[in-house]
Amino acid sequence: MRVSSLVSVILRIFDEYRKVNICFLEKDGYLVELVSPAEINSVVSNLLKKIGNSPYHICYETENFDKDVQILLEKKYVMCSEKHEAVAIDGKNVCFLVHPYMGMVELVEA
Repeated sequence: MRVSSLVSVILRIFDEYRKVNICFLEKDGYLVELVSPAEINSVVSNLLKKIGNSPYHICYETENFDKDVQILLEKKYVMCSEKHEAVAIDGKNVCFLVHPYMGMVELVEA
């Protein structure tokens, strides 16, 4: 079996607010975001210590950001990161919510 190695680097950026380096990769129409802590107090530093180097959330784009946040809160998700602009995605608002049985999700304004 031959595995294609044609992966495109879409963007590399430093997020000052979250203290992370971000790299977006694209392969066959799928977008993957790689995040690494740039400083010891980065928001992902503790995640790496707890779960290691692995996927830790899934991201959903939403047309109705505030309504969808409210729906998740009603479903017992807890907001672990308030709405804030993300430099890696053209300043669109993002927030992170976590549920003990479902894990973490990121919502991104469409």
